[in-house]
Amino acid sequence: MSSRHALAPARPVEDHRRRIEDALRPLADRGTESVPMARALGRRLAVDVHSPLDLPVFRNSAMDGYAVRAESVAIVPATLPLAGVVAAGNTDELTLPEGAALKVMTGAPVPPGADCVVPVEHTRSDGVTVTIEKSRAAGDFVRDAGTDVRAGELLAAAGTLLRPRHIAALAAVGLAELTVLRPVRAAVLTTGDELRPAGSALLPGQIFNSNGIALAAALTDNAVDVVSVAHSSDDHDEFRARLAEAVAQADVVFTSGGVSMGDFEVVKEVLSTLGGEFGSVAMQPGGPQGLSVVDGVPVLSFPGNPVSTMVSFEVFARPLLRELAGLQALPVTRLPLRDAVRSPAGKRQFLRGKVIDDSVGLVAGQGSHLIASMAAADVLIDIPADITELAAGALVEVRPL
Repeated sequence: MSSRHALAPARPVEDHRRRIEDALRPLADRGTESVPMARALGRRLAVDVHSPLDLPVFRNSAMDGYAVRAESVAIVPATLPLAGVVAAGNTDELTLPEGAALKVMTGAPVPPGADCVVPVEHTRSDGVTVTIEKSRAAGDFVRDAGTDVRAGELLAAAGTLLRPRHIAALAAVGLAELTVLRPVRAAVLTTGDELRPAGSALLPGQIFNSNGIALAAALTDNAVDVVSVAHSSDDHDEFRARLAEAVAQADVVFTSGGVSMGDFEVVKEVLSTLGGEFGSVAMQPGGPQGLSVVDGVPVLSFPGNPVSTMVSFEVFARPLLRELAGLQALPVTRLPLRDAVRSPAGKRQFLRGKVIDDSVGLVAGQGSHLIASMAAADVLIDIPADITELAAGALVEVRPL
């Protein structure tokens, strides 16, 4: 056996995860960018945002009704002459005459001279006068300027993950752009002479390339900006060229395939000459793994079997990428097994499962090539490396997919 194929002890999953996290952690300082408000949803604020103005901007009516002086309607019923109508958006500076009423719409300015609004349902009007049937106190149904927020007050703190409720408040004070953390930029590079793009004709021995689009989808789903998805044959020179293109564009590169013990492991063979480390992690699926840094850019190399690629992403990359994006950590729960489980000694198993009625069952077909079966799963069942057998009903950790 050549030294290239010499077996080394398998590294624990947590050890490899820590190495990847150490490589990705500097991306927390990746910089900022300004984006239009319409594109800010799901982004993380880079700076505190203070209101540039009072909100409400002006004193306005909380109801459709009539603006009056409270003293004019202290005794009801009270019939007052109508002095006009104030609609929302009205820019005329009307003043309420003494002893009169102005019809106002919700959101319209409450004119000087008025100190309350009587809702329309408590009135009768013939278009010339209005009869007030219920008295009101000063301030009733009037929204004073600044009662929501004062100019200079903090609206949203740095680090806030912008949800629709934040966008509503920030847009209401007239902000057109926001300074947010730049998303992590990722490139995906698949390898293998056997892979063909969807829509092409397959020759004997060829399969469709699912890993490129699947990794891109997984990254996008976790707020990562996918800047390129490319494919290389097993030719060393082509892989070097595609790798250089990926590194030039991205903060992190994900490769799939070419990391195992075969004769055409282009990823391992090229990246090992650049200081990359490759070996086996004590897990199933996804044992062969690689980690490199090329021109300062981390390169995470996953095995090429489709399930192995996706499980590797879930275990090693997804948690920290979500943290970097400001997304909430996905919950790890414990549920009873519906089925008995056997697991090889010394390997941490990540079994595909489905939650049914507060328990978790195995999805048929656990082979690392069975990507269609994985589509039926909604969790990974995490079986520790020192466990070889679990009976139905045993509690296990489950991780959402």
